[in-house]
Amino acid sequence: MTKNRTRVGPRGSAEAPRLDVDALLDDQEVGIIVCCGSGGVGKTTVSAALALRAAERGRRVVVLTIDPARRLAQSMGIRELDNTPRPVDGVDAGAGGSLAAMMLDMKRTFDEVVESQATPEKTRQILDNPFYQALSSSFAGTQEYMAMEKLGQIHRDARVGQPDATYDLIVVDTPPSRSALDFLDAPERLSSFLDGRFIRLLLVPARGPARFMTAGLGIVTSALTKVLGAHVLRDVQTFVAAFDTLFGGFRQRAQQTFRLLQADGTAFLVIAAPEADALREAAYFVERLSEDGMPLAGLVVNRAGQRPLGGLTPEAAVAAAAKLASLAREEPDLPEPLVVGLLRLYADRCRLVDREATVSARFAAAHPQVATARVPALAGDVNDLDDLRRVGVLLGGQDDDTLSETG
Repeated sequence: MTKNRTRVGPRGSAEAPRLDVDALLDDQEVGIIVCCGSGGVGKTTVSAALALRAAERGRRVVVLTIDPARRLAQSMGIRELDNTPRPVDGVDAGAGGSLAAMMLDMKRTFDEVVESQATPEKTRQILDNPFYQALSSSFAGTQEYMAMEKLGQIHRDARVGQPDATYDLIVVDTPPSRSALDFLDAPERLSSFLDGRFIRLLLVPARGPARFMTAGLGIVTSALTKVLGAHVLRDVQTFVAAFDTLFGGFRQRAQQTFRLLQADGTAFLVIAAPEADALREAAYFVERLSEDGMPLAGLVVNRAGQRPLGGLTPEAAVAAAAKLASLAREEPDLPEPLVVGLLRLYADRCRLVDREATVSARFAAAHPQVATARVPALAGDVNDLDDLRRVGVLLGGQDDDTLSETG
């Protein structure tokens, strides 16, 4: 088993080790890789590149994306992803691997959970209920819950870890949540809501010997009717009555998925940009994963700047630009605009790389036990499998020191 994965503990004093991505992908005991990070850091691209690289190194991989943008489908040459794994063409299967991709359909996944837990009659009552339709498509936390539910489904259906498994590696691109690890909290939040006292209160009949309870329910019902309207309240009560037998199942499934995320066969990768805000968020991810006992593989610093070729310091480049500009005023034939502009651009790029190095060093000093891989920024967007392969090569540490950064 690869030595990269660790249960993140207290801050230490050793230097941060290099994250060996290829060793992680090749580790047959790793069945799930979860890519998490704040929005806009390239989680979808990194997830797809990891999945492609693992497949071309011999793994049978499925990548699950929750990103509402369609970049993953476009880069993999698939016209449209849906809730079913679709094979990706153009993958080099020489090592015996394969790649499939899918995009979470939040409502369809919720429907599948209901269909698997309820009788056909009860299923129809629930699926047709207006409150359920709103809950399954727009309730806060539903997307994150269903992402974890779909992960559990794939893991069970594919028999990950078994000799006859359909897939032996699942790569998860986590939701673009506003808060860092909403996808970890959402299963508990949603199951608590569905199993909460307020929902249960709606099931208590407004009759019985306890007059105080009857009066209390009457007050509550009257207030809710004024706020929600009688029709909405009736939809909620009908939904709760039909859904009552499934409450325990939702909580149990949420707990099973949470344990799956804590298992040794799971590895978390925190994806961040080399920026202060993104690395602060990454630090929170690392600390939260530690609190929840999640196995962290390491940090991927994505879109890192590369120092331009040349031995000038930024200060020397700025001084040279100023001198050339001064000379140009005396010698109009000098190519002042182009050369001065290039020198200033060189200085700006060097300063950017220095700033990135400073914020990355601060993270490493605070979390030296977190293994780190660095992916230089590409000159353009990632549009196809070849671009994803290049990102995969960089993730594997190749060309890291020689790639000329121009974008």
